[in-house]
Amino acid sequence: MRFSFVSKTGNCGIVLYDTSGKQYTKIPFTPQERQGLVYTKEILELSPSQNSYLFYEGDQLLPDPKGRAFLGLQNYGKTPTILDQRASLSFGEFDWGESSLPYLPYEDCLLYCMHVRGFTKHKSSGVAQPGTFLGVLEKLPYLKEIGVTTLEFQPCYEFLEVEEEDRLAPSYWSAVSNPLNGKKKLNYWGYKKGFYYAPKAAYCGSKDPVCEMKTLFKTLHENGMEGIMQFYFPDTVNPNEILEILRFWAREYQVDGFHLMGNHLPMELLSKDPLLADRKLFYYEFPKEAEGGFEKDSSIAYPHLASYNDQYMYDMRRFLKGDENSLPGALLHMRRWENHQGVIHYVTNYYGLTLADMVAYDYKHNEANGEENRDGNDYNGSWNCGEEGNSRSKKIQKLRLRQRKNALCLLLFSATTPLIFMGDEFGNSQKGNNNPWCQDNKTTWLDWDNIQHHEEFLNFWKQLVALRKQCTLFHPGRALEMVDQKGCGYPELSYHTENAWRGGMEGYQRHVGLLYCQMQDLQKEHSEYEFVYVAINMHWESKELAFPR
Repeated sequence: MRFSFVSKTGNCGIVLYDTSGKQYTKIPFTPQERQGLVYTKEILELSPSQNSYLFYEGDQLLPDPKGRAFLGLQNYGKTPTILDQRASLSFGEFDWGESSLPYLPYEDCLLYCMHVRGFTKHKSSGVAQPGTFLGVLEKLPYLKEIGVTTLEFQPCYEFLEVEEEDRLAPSYWSAVSNPLNGKKKLNYWGYKKGFYYAPKAAYCGSKDPVCEMKTLFKTLHENGMEGIMQFYFPDTVNPNEILEILRFWAREYQVDGFHLMGNHLPMELLSKDPLLADRKLFYYEFPKEAEGGFEKDSSIAYPHLASYNDQYMYDMRRFLKGDENSLPGALLHMRRWENHQGVIHYVTNYYGLTLADMVAYDYKHNEANGEENRDGNDYNGSWNCGEEGNSRSKKIQKLRLRQRKNALCLLLFSATTPLIFMGDEFGNSQKGNNNPWCQDNKTTWLDWDNIQHHEEFLNFWKQLVALRKQCTLFHPGRALEMVDQKGCGYPELSYHTENAWRGGMEGYQRHVGLLYCQMQDLQKEHSEYEFVYVAINMHWESKELAFPR
C-alpha cells in the first residue's frame, strides 16, 4: 500500500489504526522518502480491511485530502472529531457489467436538480433508506414518469456539514483541549472545500459508500439516464488538481458530467482535456478559446460544454409578470441556440424562490436562517399575485396556478436544455426562504404528499414534457431559421401580433404569436409541413393575435 503526503516541515508521517480506532501505530516518513515536498512510503503486508489511517505533521493529526472513503462520517449533523476522518483502505469490488454512458445530446435532455438528502428525507417519501443514494434509486420510476433524463446532484462528495473538533493529537501526544462552544450551524448545501475523491458517507444507506454511489450511476445508465455532479472549488484549490479530480470521477464512477462552480477555474484546460471530451461540462460561461467537443465525424458528435447562468431565469421572470421591455429578451431566450455549446435554462434552481414561492412572495423570508433576513438575494423577479404568502382567495389561487403553468410553458417551449428544481413539478414550497443553505428540515425536504394536492399541475407538467418530446420544433438542436430558406412560403420560426407577420417589439408589448414550421420529409418533393402556433399573452388584459393564412 502506497502513501503520499505533502509537508514543508519534514516532521510528518502516517498513523495506522485498527478497526476499533483505538490502537495505533505511528510511522514517520524519512528524508530518503522525499521528492520536493512530497513524501512517499510503501507499506507491505498491510490488511486493508483491518486498518485505517491519518497523517500527522508536528502535533497535528490530518485526514488524507485524497481519501477514497471515511469511516466515521456516516452520522449526518454530528460534529466530527479527527478520528472520524480516518480514511479507509478497503474498497469493495464493483462490476459495471454491460453498463455504458448514454451520451444524450443537449437538445434531448431534461435536467432535474436535486439535493440527495432533501429529495427523500421526509417521511412522506416512503423509501426504505431516506436521504440516501439508495433513496434516489427507489424514486427512479417516478423520475422517468415525469420525463427526467439527467439528474444534477448538489455536492455529494464528502464534506463536513459541521466544523470539526480540534485536530490536535490525542493526549498521548498533547494535553491541549479545545471543546466546541455552542451549537454550530449546518452547511446543508455543502458548497465548501471537501474531500473531493470520496462519496458522502452520510448520504449512503449501506456500509459501503463507494459501491453504493457506483450502483447509482450504473442504474441510471441502465435506464438510459445521466448523472451530473456539482463541484465547488474555492480559490485555495490547485487548478491542476481540479483536472485530476474530474478525471477520477469520470474513470472510477462513470459520471456523465460536471457542473463546475468557483472563480478562476482553468476552464480552457478542462474543456480541452481528452478524457473529459465526452463528459458534459457546465460553467457560467466558457471562454471563446474553449473547444466544443468532438468533431462532427466522430462516433460521439455533440458539444460537451454548456453555459449555465441566471440570465434566462431573471429575464423570463420579468416577462412572466408583465414587466415592460421584457418581450424581446424572452423571445431571444426561447429561440437561442449555440452551435458549439449547449445552454442550460431554468426559471428556478436550488437557490432563490421555488416555483410555488415565485408566485406567492414579493420578498425573501429568510428569518429562520438566523441572519436577520440579510442573507440571500434581495431581488427575486417574483410577484405574489396580490397577497404575500399563503392566500385563501380563490381568485389569487387561480392566478398563481395559471402563472406557474405559464412558467412551465416558457421553460419547455424554449429551444435549449431545460432544468427544473426538485419538487417544482408538484408545488414544493420553502415558505419564501430563498437561501436555505443551513435548513436541514422540512423547509428543504420534499413533502411527497403534495403530489395529491397538486395532481392537476403535475399532470400538466407531464403533458408539456410529452409535447416537447413529440415535437422536435421545440428542441431542434440548432438555431431555427427566421427567413424562408426553402422557398416554401414559411420560415421555420416567425412572429405575429394583431397583424400576421408583424411581430411588435415595442416596450409596451407583452403578447406575441410564434409560428413554427417544419417540413416533415426533406427527401420528398411534395412534402407536408408541420405547424405549431404558440400564443403568448403576459398582459393583464385580453389581446387578439392574427393567424397567418
